Amino acid sequence: MNAIISASELADGLAGDTPPVVLDVRWQLTLAKAAGEPAFDGRAAYASGHVPGAVYVDLDRELAGTPGPRGRHPLPDLAEFGAAMRRAGVSAARPVVVYDGGQGWAAARAWWLLRWTGHPDVRVLDGGLPSWQGELQTDVPVPAEGDFEPAPVAGELLDADGAAALARSGVLLDARAGERYRGEVEPIDRVGGHIPGALSAPTTDNVGPDGRFLPAGDLRDRFKALGAAEGTRVGVYCGSGVSGAHEVLALAVAGVPAALYVGSWSEWSSDPSRPVAVGPDPQ
Repeated sequence: MNAIISASELADGLAGDTPPVVLDVRWQLTLAKAAGEPAFDGRAAYASGHVPGAVYVDLDRELAGTPGPRGRHPLPDLAEFGAAMRRAGVSAARPVVVYDGGQGWAAARAWWLLRWTGHPDVRVLDGGLPSWQGELQTDVPVPAEGDFEPAPVAGELLDADGAAALARSGVLLDARAGERYRGEVEPIDRVGGHIPGALSAPTTDNVGPDGRFLPAGDLRDRFKALGAAEGTRVGVYCGSGVSGAHEVLALAVAGVPAALYVGSWSEWSSDPSRPVAVGPDPQ
């Protein structure tokens, strides 16, 4: 099953006999709080207009745990995550479509969590809300309670030790911007640089100017050039496990399974005993 869905396909699905559950996960990384400016409010954006029937999901509160030593967006408590998904109407036997404001990172985080916890049919709206051509709704739906029970799938999650090992034995991709990988700038975390052995692969290079993913063949060629091809063990990390989920999604579109290091650089760099590499070279 394709991991992404077009706006026209979603419109057809919503008009069908078994419409998907639609989740609005508008969120964006912002440094506004540190600058004393108002932070982005995803719920306000949702209230101003959303895909008909979509339910808002808060990334910081429902798709992540409390920030701390495990990173800025650690895994949520599974019982709390399951309850949030059921409130949103998510059931195991009903398809789910997630979207955000167009960047794709937040939607990919929701996609990855649902997939990792065993949902069999979840896709991301390619291009996010800007790709939607239909009417928007301001009414807030009250969905029937779903029945989804999270059951994590083995092999799709990395911890710090697993990421370090994979950088030596397989392919570990760093989805952040190149200047953060090289350690030239670090606006958020304790120190700049990358996990030794990781390869720079900015997730922004997986999409075109319209925010939609590049064709599957182009993505396959890109990852193959990085050594990430079907049959190779591949892992991804980023700053806090959000944009990295988008790279895992791009790899899925390319047909390459990959694991996600959810703690990512925010966890790795918080421990001064862990090694840090700087510059353009992996080591």
